[in-house]
Amino acid sequence: MLAPTTAPGGRTREPLQAAPARADLPEVGLPEVGLPEVGLPEVGLPEVDLPQGADLREMAPADARELTRVLLRRLSTLEEGTREYSYVRNTLVEMNLSLVRFAIRRFNSHREPKEDLLQVGAVGLVKAIDRFDPDLGVEFTTFAMPTVLGELRRHFRDTTWAVHVPRRLQELRIVLARAQEKLAHDLDRAPTPAELAEHLSLPVEEVVEGLTAANGHTAGSLDLGGAEDEDGPGPLADRLGEEDQRLSRVEDLVALKPLVAALPERERLILSMRFCEDMTQSQIGARLGLSQMHVSRLLSRTLRKLREGLDSD
Repeated sequence: MLAPTTAPGGRTREPLQAAPARADLPEVGLPEVGLPEVGLPEVGLPEVDLPQGADLREMAPADARELTRVLLRRLSTLEEGTREYSYVRNTLVEMNLSLVRFAIRRFNSHREPKEDLLQVGAVGLVKAIDRFDPDLGVEFTTFAMPTVLGELRRHFRDTTWAVHVPRRLQELRIVLARAQEKLAHDLDRAPTPAELAEHLSLPVEEVVEGLTAANGHTAGSLDLGGAEDEDGPGPLADRLGEEDQRLSRVEDLVALKPLVAALPERERLILSMRFCEDMTQSQIGARLGLSQMHVSRLLSRTLRKLREGLDSD
């Protein structure tokens, strides 16, 4: 307790006293305001004995199935777009990625990167989660597997063909590939289109069309092949033919032959000296006893006659 003091004007100021301690207040400095705990939302998880920080993708199958059932029922009661909905949905995707990996094994013969197929299959898994109805009374894996496989097949059908072909021919290619493998094993040689048609009960023309369309599935690079300094052939681009520009000259010469033969002898001689012996008009005139101007007029008239004959043909 502090001693009394005198205020200005002679008045006595009462001493200050400390406020008595209240037993109902906590001893901490901050008041208790009832803040909610920050963390993952409550989703009604079942009692599964998981170690701290366990990976949901490595859960035991029985635990994963049970937790999937509970999460799917919980998801059906949540509002889409909320934080709780996104958390439950993402947890279901992580837990069931093994289903996607199992579906990818059916497409091991394809040369698509496994990472790309995993992303495509995950899209199908998300669609299955969004469409699943827990009240149907079926296992989620039974419902989700056709959706994942359908998404993978759609990916192969729409994005992996080098040349777009009708869906009918894409499906025919798969049937033909299986038939070729079976007949090649039975016949110990590659089957002919007629044998494939008989085996599949299809017209030969349809089989040939399917075999032709199958060539559009993959495209080879023009840079494939050995280097030029190696014993093997060079790149394919170097071995491809190209249009010979001299072929048009051959056609013109063949068309000109009867027209030149029909010319008078002096005009044929002038053409031969000008274009075969590469003589000038003055040299031609000196040999034939003509002036350069006369040779020029004869040459122009002869060329015009030949040009008109080619145009008329």
